[in-house]
Amino acid sequence: MKQFNVPNIYRSSLISAVKQKRRIDDKLKKDFSPTLLDLGSIKIYLARHFGFCYGVENAIEIAFNTIDENPGKRIFLLSEMIHNPQVNSDLKERGVQFLQDTYGKQIIPFETITKDDIVLIPAFGTTLDIEKMLKEKGIHTEKHNTTCPFVEKVWNRSEQIAEKGYSIVVHGKPKHEETRATFSHASSHTATVVVNDMKETIELAKYITGEKSAETFYSEFKGRYSEGFDVAKDLQRIGVVNQTTQLASDTQKISDYLKEVIKQHYHLTEEDIGEHFADTRDTLCYATYDNQTAVSAMLNTDADLAIVIGGYNSSNTSHLVELCEKKLPTYFIDSAERIINQQELIHCDWRTKEQSHVQHFLPENNIPKVLITSGASCPDALVETVIRKLAAYYNAEKEIEVLIGSFN
Repeated sequence: MKQFNVPNIYRSSLISAVKQKRRIDDKLKKDFSPTLLDLGSIKIYLARHFGFCYGVENAIEIAFNTIDENPGKRIFLLSEMIHNPQVNSDLKERGVQFLQDTYGKQIIPFETITKDDIVLIPAFGTTLDIEKMLKEKGIHTEKHNTTCPFVEKVWNRSEQIAEKGYSIVVHGKPKHEETRATFSHASSHTATVVVNDMKETIELAKYITGEKSAETFYSEFKGRYSEGFDVAKDLQRIGVVNQTTQLASDTQKISDYLKEVIKQHYHLTEEDIGEHFADTRDTLCYATYDNQTAVSAMLNTDADLAIVIGGYNSSNTSHLVELCEKKLPTYFIDSAERIINQQELIHCDWRTKEQSHVQHFLPENNIPKVLITSGASCPDALVETVIRKLAAYYNAEKEIEVLIGSFN
């Protein structure tokens, strides 16, 4: 896989050594067990896969190269480059201005940008309307388009099944940049509707079976269906694609549920289900799948707690928190600064995004066993600072240097 030139501020000597050792020992990536960092007075288990993915490193490389190559020019980002506060803050410090927030709310009017400006498209991609607007302004985004190739893969899959006459159901968070972009691309080819979760999927299925009248669809799914969507016609033949950072198990359940509903409604056999339900296969990105699988394997470890590091508006990171919370106390932080001291940290609720102080998060009467992972947009350097802060509470800083030497 291509190696990217990512600024050293995001790298970590400890994490790089761990990841390199795992790559050597497990070339086929079949071992999803965590890596034990035995620091004596505290044991830390690192997930097999975590941190920057291909798409994120690609986006960061393009963004920082663009800054270096264009001194004096105004550089804009359509929205957050990725969902990590440190990276976005670093870009702002280097003069990059954000045109919209993460939910599409305008910060700087598009009217103020000109053909002499540079506009970076973030890793999530963007809508066809915005692409057209930029092109009409004479702004060429080809060189500055950081859209993740795995997001583009979903767009290509949508187009392929649209050509075969299927409508598209997008499993994604309706306000997420990637879902908005995927909806735009998919709906340019065929009828498209977005479902957020299984609850909404069950309601959508009632329009397939006729249990609910078509009229209520347009209010229930307002803002999430394509122009001219015909409930009576456009739900007869469908395919499911997803926002690439969703929980793999959730997308699979949604797809299986809709497939079974259609199978029963049209009295189809497994052999002829393709007449009404497209085989879209999995459109989850490899990093999302690997990170989720690694967390599931890590949770088999006897531990006291889990810490998940990443941006609070990061979808893929939130899902890692969701997985961990099912098994043991889990704390969601975006940096080591959220750990106040050995007794207290500031935890973010992945559902509400509310932050709260948690007391006595570390066990007091035994050697702590801590599971750690991070999202696909979280720099390894942040993970190392969390590990070092925990180690310092147990006078185990020197053990980290010993471990780095043993992994190299």
